[in-house]
Amino acid sequence: DEVLTPPLASATVMVLRDSPNGPEVLMMRRHGNSSVLGGAHVFPGGKLDPQDLQVNPALLDQPPARLRDALGEPALDEPLAAGLHLAALRKAMGDWGLRLAGNKAPDSLHQAEARLRAGEGFVPTLTALGLPLQTARLAPWSRWITPRVPSGTRSRFDTRFFLAETPAGQEARHDDHEATETLWVLPADGLRQYWEGAIDLAPPQIMSLSQLARFGSVASLMAEARSRRPPLVEPEAFDLEGERVICYPGDPRHSVPQRAWLGPTRLAYRNRRFEPGGGLAALLPKD
Repeated sequence: DEVLTPPLASATVMVLRDSPNGPEVLMMRRHGNSSVLGGAHVFPGGKLDPQDLQVNPALLDQPPARLRDALGEPALDEPLAAGLHLAALRKAMGDWGLRLAGNKAPDSLHQAEARLRAGEGFVPTLTALGLPLQTARLAPWSRWITPRVPSGTRSRFDTRFFLAETPAGQEARHDDHEATETLWVLPADGLRQYWEGAIDLAPPQIMSLSQLARFGSVASLMAEARSRRPPLVEPEAFDLEGERVICYPGDPRHSVPQRAWLGPTRLAYRNRRFEPGGGLAALLPKD
């Protein structure tokens, strides 16, 4: 059955760091009791909070109009554009301890973490401590709107994916509430672990890792993100020979003929997981 309710605005941040073997991305294993993707490995993120829309523009390092332009959505309300950036920063800092806000002294950042752990709102905390929001650390990467015909959860999301480089000298931590494991992984290795059954991934994470795996450094990924308009990805589902198939822009069965990325344009649910037609090799860059 179709889900007719509007998708919920949300933000996801793919936090990156360089390693000797290429860029690594931060993934969190969601708590097994979670109603959305329980037990799966995901990128930090979550739904837009009403307070995200109420941020004082004076706390922003960029005007809201520039944030809207970075998202490549000219018709987007400026408060929503700012709120989506704020939501990404909030999830990275408030939930995972990554300080993507402010160039203040460490004491101010520690105070912010303590207030957030005590349950104080993200915006009031930053306002009280005068911590500016470093939206320039974020580079919009893609926009995903989940299908009306879901593969699992009945919730639909309209999610903007961002890239961000982890600040030097910081380590992410999970809270044992929303997430139970922290994993830094080379994108290609994450796909291999998925193929071997070591971790579980949803289609947006599968396809995003496939794209990240094609770059050799954080700098090249950030440059790519800032050089193009983030693609809109609205997966379209159908049944083929008894299998559930999800296709993406550029696939012969998709309503949008222009590709959103290199690599496979569809995943089929078989062997209790989503797979491209060419197997694992189809998800990895060609040597």
